[in-house]
Formats: sequence, structure tokens, C-alpha cells
Amino acid sequence: MKHYKPETLCVQAGYEPKTGESRIPPICQSTTFFYGDTQKMADLFDLKSDGFFYSRLANPTVDVLEKRIAALEDGVCGIGCSSGMAAILLTAMTLCEAGDNIVTSGAIYGGSYNLFSTTLPKFGIEGRFFDPDCTAEHIESLIDEKTKFVYAETVANPAITIIDFDKLSAICKKHGIVFIIDNTLTTPVLCRPKDYGAHIVIHSTSKYIDGHAAALGGMIVDCGNFRFKDNPRYPAFNIPDESYHGLVYADLPVAFGTKCRAQMMRDTGAMMSPQNAFLTYLGCDTLALRMQKHCANAKEVAAYLNRHPKVEWVKHSSLETDAYYALAQKYLPKGSGGMMSFGIKGDSKTCAVFMEHLQLVTQETHVADVRSCILHPASTTHRQLSEEELISAGISGNLVRLSVGIEDPADIIADLENAFRSI
Repeated sequence: MKHYKPETLCVQAGYEPKTGESRIPPICQSTTFFYGDTQKMADLFDLKSDGFFYSRLANPTVDVLEKRIAALEDGVCGIGCSSGMAAILLTAMTLCEAGDNIVTSGAIYGGSYNLFSTTLPKFGIEGRFFDPDCTAEHIESLIDEKTKFVYAETVANPAITIIDFDKLSAICKKHGIVFIIDNTLTTPVLCRPKDYGAHIVIHSTSKYIDGHAAALGGMIVDCGNFRFKDNPRYPAFNIPDESYHGLVYADLPVAFGTKCRAQMMRDTGAMMSPQNAFLTYLGCDTLALRMQKHCANAKEVAAYLNRHPKVEWVKHSSLETDAYYALAQKYLPKGSGGMMSFGIKGDSKTCAVFMEHLQLVTQETHVADVRSCILHPASTTHRQLSEEELISAGISGNLVRLSVGIEDPADIIADLENAFRSI
């Protein structure tokens, strides 16, 4: 199906029923699978054939979603995970060992920042952070022979910065380093990172891909365009894995995806559930339609906020005055999604009063579903960060994160206007 457009892949990719089978994939709510042939089961364990033997590693319902998202990202393999954070963790564990480091944009989701700055260092993996607007020379100064990947978000949550793919992909190509992009807030409908040099793409499928705040999940997509073979930066891919029959992952057609599933998913069990995969698969059917509406609504709301006297600033690339407008035109010509942030004239207490007077737009620890929602990141999702780290992540005390849903934009704006009257 590679020749189909994203709008078609959202609906058709991942599952092709045979005669008499259900038109949509059934929920395979089983932990295990029967085999009457001992050799066939042994071949599965040796990766000599495809199939399922235990849902901690692979499941038919999860498999169809993996294939759909991989098709949308033009990848060779998808791995469904229990959450977006699990997807990031498994990716890091697949590539890194104690003594290694990663180089990452500082303008990323608070949970990802904490994983790289606090949790992974406990296991000997250092996170090195850069400002997404810094020079290529500065980023290169953070790279050494132990750097295993460069990481960024297409559109950062909640700073709403847009990454310069050309700058990062050129650095990664020069140094032979894996380039990883979290594409959650744009989805492959608006941006396909592989087209701009990314090697691995990560999604929190709990957001736009599901779209209804009903199913927790994450996805890792191996784009299949990085050569691990004989790359001295990745010895673990080039020596036999004695924990998996002496397998050399760099010799396989899908090196990263196989290592991630055979080693890390095997040992952590952070697999997406069949029920969540089913709900996410259904949600993905309407992804392209929803993204059009999210983008159109966000453009109207951003314009309204940008002219409001009680708003200090607005960050959304649909605004021609936005610092990332040019990058959005280059990488996100279809739109940059429904996420935006804005600064209320006042402090965190002013923000709290404003949000508490909203009726349609609700306070939630979530973004990117059909319903409009709002949050104050500095006191919630990013409250574990120091003042210095908040500044690095582009988060001020008066920053409010707004995820614009698919309601009528006039109703969203009327609700915002009513809340502004309270401050």
C-alpha cells in the first residue's frame, strides 16, 4: 500500500481480511497461542518465521495497528507499546548502555525531559540538552564517540517550537548517529519525519492517533534507513546476542526493530494491550479528517488570542508573526496541529482563575483529542523541573497550554472570552 496517500492509509493500511473474515480486525484477547507442530513453534522463537506465541511480545490485534502506523510513516516495522513513555524508554534501552549519552532538544515533553535528565542517568546514560534554535556547531560540541542518538519533537510540547529537520539530520548523517523524532503532535498526516532524514519515529498513540482519550499506547517505527552494520558507534548490533541464540542484529533486514522487540520488549513486557490497540485502530480511521479540523480550528483560535488585550503572546505557527512560521511552511505545509500555548498577562494565579472559569474547555492532563482542553504546565506536567530547566524547556509561569479540539470554533472562542472576563 506504499503508493497510497496518508488519507487512504489511515483507513485501509494494516489489515486485509480474507473471504468470510471480519471486516475490521477482531480483538485477540489471549495471552498465548496454540501450536501442534513443535518445529513451527521453535522457528518462531528463532525468528525464522512470522507469527505469535505470547502477547507480551506480539499479538494479532496489536500487529495490525503496528502495520498501519508503520505504513503511514513509511517504515519497515512498528512496535506497539503500553504508552508513549514506554516507547521512548524501550528505544533508548535498545540503543544505549551504561556509559553512553544522548543528545536531545531541551524543548520536549516534561516526562521525556525527566527520563533523559533524571531516570536514565541513574543507569549510567547521560542526557545532554540543547536549545532547538542553537547552532549546528553547538549541537556537534555535545557529541562524542559514546553518543547513541539525537532526539527532538516535531512540534514541542508545550513550547510549540518546530524542529529544523535539515539541521539535525545533517549532523546525524555526518557523525553516523541515529536520528529520533517524536511525531505525536503532528502525526504522519501532517509530517512524515523519514522524508527529512529521521531513522526512528515515536508516537504517543494516546493523542491524535486514537483521538478520543480512550486508549493509552505508544508506537515505535523503525524507518529502516539507518545502517548499523560495521558502524563502530553501535557494537551491540554487530556482535552476537548470546541471550538470543547468538543473533547479530546488524545482519537482519530490520535491525533496530528486531533488537527492540527480541531484547527489550521481551525483558520489560511494556506491550500495548489488544483492547487499546483495537480502539486506537478504530480512532486512526478518522485521523486525516480530524487533523484537518484541528488545524482549521487552531488557526482561528490563535488569531483570536493574538489580538486579545489580556494575552501577552501566542505560539502557533499559523500566525505569520510566529518565530517558526517559516519552518512550518517548509516542513508542515498542511498545518501544525491543534496545540498552542499563550501567555496571559499576569502570573500563575491569574492563569488559574482564567482556567477555572472555562466551561467548554476543560482542565486535563492530556492533549490532542477531539475535545478542547487546557493546562498550566509549570504547575502540573513540568512541575518537577527546576527554574533553569523550565526556562530551557521554554516554559514560563504565565504559559497556558491549549489543545484545540474539533468543536465549532465560535463556541471555543466564546468560552475563552467568557473566562477572560474573570481576570
